[in-house]
Amino acid sequence: MFTPELARVAFALALGPCAAFGAGPNLGQPITAAELAPWDISILPDGTGLPPGSGTPAQGARVYAERCAACHGEKGEGRPPYSRLIGGAPIASINAAEKTIANFYPYATTLFDYIRRAMPWPQPRSLSNDEVYALVAYIFAQNKLIGDADAMNAQTLPRVRMPNRDGFIVRFPEKM
Repeated sequence: MFTPELARVAFALALGPCAAFGAGPNLGQPITAAELAPWDISILPDGTGLPPGSGTPAQGARVYAERCAACHGEKGEGRPPYSRLIGGAPIASINAAEKTIANFYPYATTLFDYIRRAMPWPQPRSLSNDEVYALVAYIFAQNKLIGDADAMNAQTLPRVRMPNRDGFIVRFPEKM
């Protein structure tokens, strides 16, 4: 039976720690750009937000062997449940197992953003920017998207044209 006392407990739980322990520091205060900057790691398809740094496929091969091969395989072939990174035929269905970097990702910056945020599991955000650029260069070179001597950085990465770049349907509402 729902009682007024139960309603108060539910309300307090919904408010979370603030209700139980009082308001935290600066609660309700505007955040400054400087306070937000370390948390804003968004990268846009055009490269806006890419950090300084660079890496080559050769550098990325070493990082890959140390930090990625255990899950994704020595040659990027994938080891279930970890995804394949190299190769892949054109996508014939919505099966996630068919999706690889070369046949699915629409923008080169998406790979940098994903690796930077989520890899390596279970230590996300433990790679330096140079290591992420090097990994991206290595993976792109293995997928024949760039040459073996090409370096990736904030200027060159957004210029890589992904094979499935035009494979997405963008629908805009008629009225906004």
